[in-house]
Amino acid sequence: MSTQPKNKFSKVCISEENTKWKECIKREKPLYQRRDDIRSEFYRDYNRILHSTAYRRLKHKTQVFFATRNDHICTRIEHVTHVASVSYTIAKFLGLNTELTNAIALGHDLGHAPFGHQGEEILKRIAQNKINNTFWHEHNSLHFVDKIETLPDENGKEQNLNLTYAVRDGIICHYGEVDENAIFPRDENIDLYQIERVGEYAPFTWEGCVTKIADKISYIGRDIEDAIALGFLTHSQLKEFKKIVSGITGITDIREINNTVLMHGFIIDLCKSSSPENGLRFSETYLPYINSIKKFNFDNIYFHKRLECFRKYAKLIIDSIFETLSTYYDGKDTLKRVINCEKFYPILSRTFSEWLIKYSNLDLRKRNSLNFNNEIIYNIQNEKDYYLAIIDYISGMTDSFAIKVFNELTSF
Repeated sequence: MSTQPKNKFSKVCISEENTKWKECIKREKPLYQRRDDIRSEFYRDYNRILHSTAYRRLKHKTQVFFATRNDHICTRIEHVTHVASVSYTIAKFLGLNTELTNAIALGHDLGHAPFGHQGEEILKRIAQNKINNTFWHEHNSLHFVDKIETLPDENGKEQNLNLTYAVRDGIICHYGEVDENAIFPRDENIDLYQIERVGEYAPFTWEGCVTKIADKISYIGRDIEDAIALGFLTHSQLKEFKKIVSGITGITDIREINNTVLMHGFIIDLCKSSSPENGLRFSETYLPYINSIKKFNFDNIYFHKRLECFRKYAKLIIDSIFETLSTYYDGKDTLKRVINCEKFYPILSRTFSEWLIKYSNLDLRKRNSLNFNNEIIYNIQNEKDYYLAIIDYISGMTDSFAIKVFNELTSF
């Protein structure tokens, strides 16, 4: 790596000299200031995400393999850590703002539903049927950092995270594929809630683009490692994978193929091939290579028959929780009905009633006594708002908590 030119992107990094700087550090409202704080705006964002409860819950959320009890199988929090590591390595070498990439990486998957992409598909169907809207985890991650997650301020009042524009932008724009046209940041500062679909806009910063690519580099090799460890791949499938990898790396022994080897190759090739003029890109050799591995994963791992039973189980769990809570809607008396179901479902009743108190105007006296000073986002007298509250509540669950609630629903 030392033979490659470093800091190729230093003139376009997000710094005070960049024309996008003021837009990038803008917040919806000023954050309270701490005495003698030595952190940058982006590092404050990194800390705020790190301290959030949504970040903590990632350790019990599916990456690929549902509700795993194997400590060595990747969960969502490990994936996020990999993305932060890969994006830091790339940004550091290219001369970009590593504090910004770290904050984006840490927050990019906070909106993932329980049971990974399967949970996302279930909630998408519910959202379409009940509120004539859609659900996708990139948008939900923005929704969570903007409206759901809170931290206590210097007076102990729970306030919204209120992150900078550049971090919020990188979060909602993190998904999308790396193709032959390479990735360039967009020029315009837009209302992020006007983004209606995955990959509609490129990130606003080069740092956001780096994190977007780091997401892909981080998961494809790790997913294969787990599939091998769990015995998902047959001898012929392993031979196919070895053939793909050996064509680039020269490695012929499957025991030497691991995630660090794959990530290293992708990182080096990306740093070598990219420039502000040509965009963030892989070489003509590595682009089909990463696409071949991704195709291998889709063909052999993500829709594996051993996952089918758990897909059905996840659907049963999420649908059951949603349908149960739906029955308690009664306009202004909804909260009372949810609280009254505690004798049957104590965990569900307590946690969902707290959710309604925190994010709606149903009980302002109780809300104030609990030091909630975050934005009110539901008018529960509106039935669609109530359904949205249930969707948000479920999307924040871990796999294990969703299973715990479901077990409560089925216990007599």
